[in-house]
Amino acid sequence: MFSGIVRRKITLAQVNGQSLSKIRPRCYVNSQKEAILACQGYVQSSSYHCFASGYISANSRREVTQLIRMESFIQQRIRSFSSESGDLVDAVVPFMGESISDGTLAKFLKQPGERVEVDEPIAQIETDKVTIDVTSPEAGVIQQLIAKEGETVEPGTKIAVISKSAEATAQPAPAEKAASQPPPAEKKESSEKQIPTPQPPPKPTAKKSSTPSPKTMASEPQLPPKDRERRVPMTRLRKRVANRLKDSQNTFALLTTFNEIDMTNLMKLRSDYKDAFVEKHGVKLGFMSGFVKAAVSALQHQPVVNAVIDGDDIIYRDYVDISIAVGTPKGLVVPVVRNAENMNFADIEKEINSLAKKANDGSISIDEMAGGTFTISNGGVYGSLLSTPIINPPQSAILGMHSIVNRPMVVGGNVVPRPMMYIALTYDHRLIDGREAVFFLRRIKDVVEDPRRLLLDV
Repeated sequence: MFSGIVRRKITLAQVNGQSLSKIRPRCYVNSQKEAILACQGYVQSSSYHCFASGYISANSRREVTQLIRMESFIQQRIRSFSSESGDLVDAVVPFMGESISDGTLAKFLKQPGERVEVDEPIAQIETDKVTIDVTSPEAGVIQQLIAKEGETVEPGTKIAVISKSAEATAQPAPAEKAASQPPPAEKKESSEKQIPTPQPPPKPTAKKSSTPSPKTMASEPQLPPKDRERRVPMTRLRKRVANRLKDSQNTFALLTTFNEIDMTNLMKLRSDYKDAFVEKHGVKLGFMSGFVKAAVSALQHQPVVNAVIDGDDIIYRDYVDISIAVGTPKGLVVPVVRNAENMNFADIEKEINSLAKKANDGSISIDEMAGGTFTISNGGVYGSLLSTPIINPPQSAILGMHSIVNRPMVVGGNVVPRPMMYIALTYDHRLIDGREAVFFLRRIKDVVEDPRRLLLDV
C-alpha cells in the first residue's frame, strides 16, 4: 500500500512544469526495505532507487521523505513487536490434517511465566476427530498468551509468545493468595462490630389469615429447580459423531439382521494357547482377532458388503480395512486395521492393542482413522446383550458383537449350558439385499464356531 502511495505522489508532482508521467521514471520499488541509497544529491534510508538520468523537484523530495519516515516508523513498531533480537518466538497451531480446516482451543497446559522445553505441549486443540497438541518451538518461558480458550483457530494461528532468555516465575497457589489477602467481607464485618447501629422499633405483627393458601393446580407442571442443572458446551468430537450418525440415518436405508454364536470352540482355543501365544508374540489372544478373521472371510464370500455406493456407481474393494470402534473418555473413535486380509491372529491383536492405547491417551492421528471398508463394534465389553448398531459412513455395513451369556441350548438331543453371543449386522438395504446379509452373518457364525474352517478355507 505504501509503495502505491509513493508512486501516486510522484506521478502527480510537477517537476519544472512537467508531470513525471511525461519524462523518464525516476523511481522503482525494491524488496529490500532498509537499504541506504544515494539519489540525486540526497541520502535517504528507503526502498526507492533512482536512475542516473533526470531529477526530482524539491517538493517531491520532501513528500517522498515524509512518506519514507512514516514507513520507517511503522516498520520500527512492527519490528519491536516481533523482536529484532530474535529472543521471542511464536507458538502457532500446526497442520491438523487434510480434512480439518480449524479446531477449538480446548485449554492451555502452560501459563505465562512457566518454563517450557522444546516440543513440550503448551495447549490442546480439539478437532472434529482427534485432539492435537500445540508444542513449543523453542525452550524458554511463556511470555504471553495470544488466543483464548474456546476460540476457533486455524493452522498457522499464533496462540502464544515464548521468550528464550527470560526466567520462569513461581506461580503462587490459590490458597496462598487467599491467605495473603483477607476477604473484604471479613473487614466489613469487623468494622460493623465496632460501631453499633441503632435498631428500629419492632413493627406490630399482622394477624395470620385464617383462610388457607390456594393449592397448586394439578395441571401446572412441576419443573426441577435450575440450580440442580448444569449446562456445558458440546465438544467438537461429540458434535461430529452426532452429525455423522444423523447423516447415516437420513442417507442409508438401514436394516438389521441377527444371529447367535456358540463361543465354546473359540473360548477353548483361547484357553489352550493363550500362554504360548503371549510368550511368542508378546500380546494376549483375544476374541476380537477371531471376529476380524471371520469378518474378512465373510467379506470375501460376500464382496457386496465390502462395497459402497458412489453416485450411480458401485465401488467394489479388493482389500479389507476393518474399522474397530473404540470408546474413549472423550467420545467414540474408529481406528482402522489396514489390509486385514494379509494379517494373522498375532498381527491383528498387536495392531488393535496399539490403536486402542493411542485412542485412549489421545495420541491417535487422523491418518490412523481415515478410510475403512467395514466396521466392528463390540458393545459386549460394556455388558450389552443386544443392539442395532448404526453404519459408519461412507461404509455400507457394521457388525455388532455383544456379551457372552450361558444359556440352555439343545446339543445332540440334550439341553446343556453353552456360552452364547448375539451378533447383529446393520446394512444399507439400497445396496445389500437380505439374502447377502443373512449369508454374511451365517459365514461369521460358521467360522467362529469352528475356527478350523480358516485353516482349510471351507
